[in-house]
Amino acid sequence: MEKVITGKVRFSYAHVFEPKENLNGGDAKYSVTLLIPKSDVTTYNSILNAINVTIDEAVASKFGGIKPTNPKMPIHDGDGLRPSGEPFGEECKGHWVIVANSTEKPDLVDSACNPIMSRSDFYSGCYGRASIVFFAYNTNGNKGVGCGLNNIQKLEDGQPLSGRSTAAEDFGMPVQNYQQAPVQPQPVNPQYNQAQNYQQTPVYGQPQPQVNPITGQPINNIYGV
Repeated sequence: MEKVITGKVRFSYAHVFEPKENLNGGDAKYSVTLLIPKSDVTTYNSILNAINVTIDEAVASKFGGIKPTNPKMPIHDGDGLRPSGEPFGEECKGHWVIVANSTEKPDLVDSACNPIMSRSDFYSGCYGRASIVFFAYNTNGNKGVGCGLNNIQKLEDGQPLSGRSTAAEDFGMPVQNYQQAPVQPQPVNPQYNQAQNYQQTPVYGQPQPQVNPITGQPINNIYGV
């Protein structure tokens, strides 16, 4: 199978924590829709090359020695129509659209390759890269190329496609951790820096005790006590 590591894409219809049941029967699968900007010519050409190689290699093993003239393709024009004939959603405009799926759970990591465990950290609308593979199939006369999902790396947040608002939108600026400004030390008068230089300021308006000049002892009866 041919593998491609995409450039930055937007994720949609993300079912990467639990597999989604197949309404037409078959195994439940993990899946995600990749919205590839049309400006990312490198990723687009890598996908087309991988698809062509997959078809060529499957002529003998899948297609009975005859190359199909109009095989079903896994990549679609987001400015056009879905395979069902309905138009793609507004979020697909200006993008190539491809659905990748797998019966095995993909590894899901952040920009530093740390595992993402919380469902709130990965959602439809965020951005990242994907490791995908291509395989040929021939089932009940349907011949084409499918896209398998290997691993996903989230690079940055985006507007959720579920219609749910973000906390920043609800509450304005992100909450900041404010810290109390440190108390600046006040300058110390050197007159009071040492105990021996300390002089108590008399309290005016109150009678001050008198001292016997001979004994040095306070005169207790000066107030008539």
